[in-house]
Amino acid sequence: MNPFPHQLLAEHRALTRRYFLGCGGAGLLALRTLPLFAENFQGNPAMQQALAGLESFLTRPDDFGDVSRGDPLPHSLPPEKLKEVGLTRDTWKLEVLADPEAPARLRKTLTAEENSAFGFEDLMKLAATRAVRFPKVMTCLNMGCPLGMGIWEGVPLRDLLWLTQPRENLRRVFYYGYHNDDPDQRFQSSLPIGRVLEDPYDLPPVILCYKVNGQWLTPERGAPVRILMPEGYGFKCIKWLSHVVLSNRSNANDTYGEKNNDVDSPLKSFCATLSLPPVVKPDEAIPVTGWGQAGISGISKVQVWVHDNNQPLPRGDRYFTSAPWRDATLLPPPKVWGGDLPDDTIPAGTIGFDPGSGQPSTWPLKLSKIHWATLLPGLPAGEYTVRCRTVDNNGIAQPLPRPFAKSGSAAIQQKDLLVEA
Repeated sequence: MNPFPHQLLAEHRALTRRYFLGCGGAGLLALRTLPLFAENFQGNPAMQQALAGLESFLTRPDDFGDVSRGDPLPHSLPPEKLKEVGLTRDTWKLEVLADPEAPARLRKTLTAEENSAFGFEDLMKLAATRAVRFPKVMTCLNMGCPLGMGIWEGVPLRDLLWLTQPRENLRRVFYYGYHNDDPDQRFQSSLPIGRVLEDPYDLPPVILCYKVNGQWLTPERGAPVRILMPEGYGFKCIKWLSHVVLSNRSNANDTYGEKNNDVDSPLKSFCATLSLPPVVKPDEAIPVTGWGQAGISGISKVQVWVHDNNQPLPRGDRYFTSAPWRDATLLPPPKVWGGDLPDDTIPAGTIGFDPGSGQPSTWPLKLSKIHWATLLPGLPAGEYTVRCRTVDNNGIAQPLPRPFAKSGSAAIQQKDLLVEA
C-alpha cells in the first residue's frame, strides 16, 4: 500500500525513465518524430530530455499505484488461499441478491445457497457478444496524482442485473468484494440504478471488469473481477467482487461516505508538474512537463503561471483567476501506447477510438490522462513559485467548478523555483 502522493509521483517518473531507457536509441528517435509544437521544443536540449522522461500513456498492470484495503490484503494471499476463497477465475462466484433491509422485487436471485451463483464461465459467455473496452485513469478521491491509466475490458453490469428479472422497488445497487470473511473489513460502494441501466452524456457503461490493457486482471488489480465505473474514483471500482445487492434504498451507503467524503461526484479535471528544474541560471529558458486528468468536463488547455515571490499575490482572489496565466502545449496522442499492451495496439472496438485508424476520435480523451509541456522564458535572479491549472471544455479553470477536497483533488499545485547565477 502506498498512500502518499509524493511517493506515487516519484514512481510515476521512475517508471517513465525505465521505459525510455529500455527503448535506447528508439526512444531518442521517437523524440524526433514528435510534431512541431507552438513552442520551439526541438531546439532546446533540456526540453527534449524532459520530453524523453515522460511516462508511456498506458501504465503497465504491475506498475499501478495501490491503495487496497484489508488485513491481510486480499491480493497478498497465497495461491492456494486465493483459490479456496474464490479469487481465481476457475473458482470465482458472484452472488446477486435483494437487499434484506430494503428488498427489490426480483424473480430470481443468484446465490451460492441455491447453487445459482454467477461464475466466470458465465461471464465469458456474456463477453462473447457483450464485451466493451474503454480508456480510464484510475485515481483515488483524496490523492493529487493518478494511480495509473488503462484500457479496461468487461461486460456491462446491467447485463448481469437483468438475469435476476427485476420487477419493482429497485432504486440502488450496492456491491462489495472479498474482505477476509470479516464483516468489519467490508468495503462497499453503490450506484443509482439509473446509472447502471443507462449511460448518460456518452459515457461508457459500468462494467464487470476482467482485463486491463488486454491482459487478465492480476490479484493486485482486483482479479478475477472488479467493478469499473468510467467516471468514478477508485472507491467506486471495487476489487475482488463477490456480491451485488439490489436495493430499494433511496440513499448511498458507500463505506467511503462514513469519513465525510462526497461519494457521488465524478472525476475532476486537474493537473500537476512532472519535471521542473528547482534551480536555473538567469535568462535561461526553463523546460516544464506535466500530466493532467481529463475529468467529466474534459480539458481544453493547461496553463502555467510563474510568480515572483517578492511581488504580492492577487488580493481577494483565492483561486488566482486574475493572474497572468500562460498557455502550455497539450502533447498529442503518443506514437507508442505502452502499458504492455499486446502489439502496442489499442484493442479493436475500444470506446473513444476510431475503428479504422485505431487513433483517438477526440483528444484529449475524457476520463483519461494527458501530458503537457512548456518552455518558460528566462527570468532574472530571484525566488519564484510556479503554478499550473487546467481549463475544462466549459471554460472553467481549476480548482473550480468543484473546489472542495472531499469531492476529489483539484487544488492548484505550487512548486518552488530558484534562479541564481
